[in-house]
Amino acid sequence: MAEGFYKKKSLGQNFLTSDRIPARIAEVCGADKGCGVIEIGPGMGILTKQLALRAAKVAAIEIDSELIPILEERFADAENVKIINEDVMKCDLRSLIKEEFAGLDCVVCANLPYYITTPILMMLLEGEYGFRSITVMVQKEVAERLSAKAGAAGYGAVTAAVSYYAAVKRQFTVGAENFSPKPKVDSAVITLTPYTEKPVKPENEGLFFRVLRGAFAMRRKTLVNSLSSAINELPKEEIKSVVTELFGATVRGEELDVRQFAALSDRINALICHRG
Repeated sequence: MAEGFYKKKSLGQNFLTSDRIPARIAEVCGADKGCGVIEIGPGMGILTKQLALRAAKVAAIEIDSELIPILEERFADAENVKIINEDVMKCDLRSLIKEEFAGLDCVVCANLPYYITTPILMMLLEGEYGFRSITVMVQKEVAERLSAKAGAAGYGAVTAAVSYYAAVKRQFTVGAENFSPKPKVDSAVITLTPYTEKPVKPENEGLFFRVLRGAFAMRRKTLVNSLSSAINELPKEEIKSVVTELFGATVRGEELDVRQFAALSDRINALICHRG
């Protein structure tokens, strides 16, 4: 660890301590000489090093300004590494891709802080930047939730939302002993492969996501009761009629996959349009 640098708990900083895990992450993320890599949160640069060995170019985005001199010194002789001191949530990724990766495929690779995993993933997916893949290390429980199928214990609104944009693959588990400081839980590496064509095309995407969020707002209640609180354009009886016809009156949101949510959303959208 660099002298004088202190890990910041507020930024969720847990650094990998050996080259073995970063090398494996760089391998499964698909980095090669035909692609550029956006790395989020390079930390001390242990994963950056492995990515730079494989990719045509690496743009490493680090929010912690105290790490920038360390990274710049470490990669001073690496012509294919660019260090960027910025918050990825505020970064103009479209311009970055255009300026740094012209003519290259682009992949994302990151060891994400636990507290901001979901916002970053949804930002990367919703932006539809054309990433070939997004490979991230996250809390093991989050990896299980993101890769869960409808009806499984960990399946939720985020799972369904992610499955609208990308296919999720579990890669491997990383034990807590591989980090400093050692976290209380294990991590896991997953790869999200954005769809070139989404598996469903809801007629009203905004309503689709309202239905999806509403379905999980009250997990212990039936889908009819959950949606009745979220969709105020229709009376409960009309919502009940649609849900019952499609799935049965007692179905719960966690039992439906993204295709079923799209079918439900389209039926609700038709009723709302008819009333309007």
